[in-house]
Amino acid sequence: MKTKKTPQPPLKYTALNDRTYTYLLNCCAPVRDRALESLRRETAALGDIAEMQIGPDQGAFMTMLATAIGARNAIEIGTFTGYSSICIARGLPADGKLLCLDVSEEWTAIARKYWAKCGVADKIELRVGPAAESMAKLDPERKFDFAFIDADKPGYGAYYELVLPRMRPNGLILFDNMLWGGRLGKAAPIKHPNGRAIDKLNRKLARDPRVDSVLLSVGDGVNLCRVKAA
Repeated sequence: MKTKKTPQPPLKYTALNDRTYTYLLNCCAPVRDRALESLRRETAALGDIAEMQIGPDQGAFMTMLATAIGARNAIEIGTFTGYSSICIARGLPADGKLLCLDVSEEWTAIARKYWAKCGVADKIELRVGPAAESMAKLDPERKFDFAFIDADKPGYGAYYELVLPRMRPNGLILFDNMLWGGRLGKAAPIKHPNGRAIDKLNRKLARDPRVDSVLLSVGDGVNLCRVKAA
């Protein structure tokens, strides 16, 4: 007599194409304004590197998260041309502060221009240089409510350990590109250092008792972590 197999619940997700993603954007308000659209075009002119910029839906999501938790102090590791920093800053109160860490004077010069255009320049402090070195120079008592990490992928694990002790309980840490273009989850070993670093951190976050985490299919994958009380 054959044993009946227990039926498995179906996987529930929606695969996006250009049409459904455009529909998503059109129904995701507010995701667009003239300054941000101008920033997207200027960044696109940089060539393939423009892929580093987050999408409008992810930006709106981050603004909403920062607002929802009442974030006043935020940190961003990896600013590029400034789109994500504008979205975070817009989620902070008038006296809120966002610390941006990046290694590029060229890219952040574009960011500075659009911070002014979007009226958030007074909320943002930029430090140019290696992020680990910049963090080592911070006041030991400086704390954050919200963190976004979108920099060199092999450095993600180190940035996590540097940021986590500075987060308040129930603060949020977001990591970008955590699905690595859909190349994770395959049976074959991951050879690229970026993919190995992302996969390692995803698995670590899922087990780390210091945070609750959820890996979301927003953009190229966002791992959203809530910091637990010590």
